[in-house]
Amino acid sequence: MKLKAVIIDDEITGREILRNYLRDYCNQVDVLGEAGSVSEGVELIEKNTPDLVFLDVEMPFGNAFDLLEKMPDRTFETVFVTAYDQYAKDALNQHAAYYLMKPINIDELINAVSYVEEIVSKEELLHDRILSSSVRKVEGKITVPQLDGFQVLNVSEILYCTADDNYTEIYTGDRKIVASKTLKFFEESLGAYYFVRIHKSFLVNINEVVKYRKGKGGSVVISNGKELLVSASRKKELLSYFE
Repeated sequence: MKLKAVIIDDEITGREILRNYLRDYCNQVDVLGEAGSVSEGVELIEKNTPDLVFLDVEMPFGNAFDLLEKMPDRTFETVFVTAYDQYAKDALNQHAAYYLMKPINIDELINAVSYVEEIVSKEELLHDRILSSSVRKVEGKITVPQLDGFQVLNVSEILYCTADDNYTEIYTGDRKIVASKTLKFFEESLGAYYFVRIHKSFLVNINEVVKYRKGKGGSVVISNGKELLVSASRKKELLSYFE
């Protein structure tokens, strides 16, 4: 597959070096355009809807983080390319796919592109695609603790669970059950049955995911029509279930 990419860096030489490296060592990347400032970068991204943005940190009249704040619903992966290592933590908080230091190491660039390629290819596989009704066969029962005792549920009945402080709301096809245990408890109990934590508040039955929508983290649609947000930090784990 071809990765649509743009380069945003105020230094012309920096853009040229990266463009040439991508041409010579990463032929799966198609550079659609370049920009030298935050405002130009936003316009370039909106025009081209890239899969990947190579982004310098320090630019005139703003920086990389200003650009990302202007695009809260972004669907692209970000690779920071900078001469400054002090921004690594901020880049991590923005869920950057990779952090490259200048001067660019070619092997690191290849690794960064490969990492993004893996994520994007998995997203394309799921994007607005109805999955098979059962990804894996799920059998078994789970005991659900409640204040007045417990219930026993077939694992296959459970669509998803949500956190409610020290309680968990369990949703089946036709009812909601409140359990007197944390979501972490059910994450550990149901992990062997192909349930995955997609967000600090949500645990989903992989077999009940019928659609994935791209985004910073994206979202999943459950078989009952409910849409749940996916944390950017948990996206790759979710996508790995559909390889």
